[in-house]
Amino acid sequence: MSWSIYLSGEIHTDWRQQIMVGAKEHGLPVSFVSAVTDHEASDAAGDVLGEEESGFWRDHKSSKVNNIRTKTLIGRCDIVVVRFGDKYKQWNAAFDAGYCAALGKPYITLHDESIIHPLKEVDAAAMAWATTPSQVVSILKYVTETG
Repeated sequence: MSWSIYLSGEIHTDWRQQIMVGAKEHGLPVSFVSAVTDHEASDAAGDVLGEEESGFWRDHKSSKVNNIRTKTLIGRCDIVVVRFGDKYKQWNAAFDAGYCAALGKPYITLHDESIIHPLKEVDAAAMAWATTPSQVVSILKYVTETG
């Protein structure tokens, strides 16, 4: 079986790459998908539908266009990894985690101890909380190889 892993959340560090490299090093039967990680492209996703004077409506249209990808890929994947960084509040990541919880889709949160409290509900619904990408790789190794 090949497992599809959706990588959600923070886009300002190389955590995705670390997980993908670790999975490849272990020869794990996984493939990775993600939201659009180019911040400018994501913000402009709805611009093809026409110019908006209000930032609210521009963001609203772009969010809906981006969600075509997000909902489809989360719906098709086997596991979601949701990364929360310390530099920005990732409201979209929290929404993805809630969406996974509503679907019964297993997800792993990835964040450091400094934000345990604000993520307590998100972590409570997760199947695991990891603090490093290598811990995520270890979890993926366990669930994909243990039989």
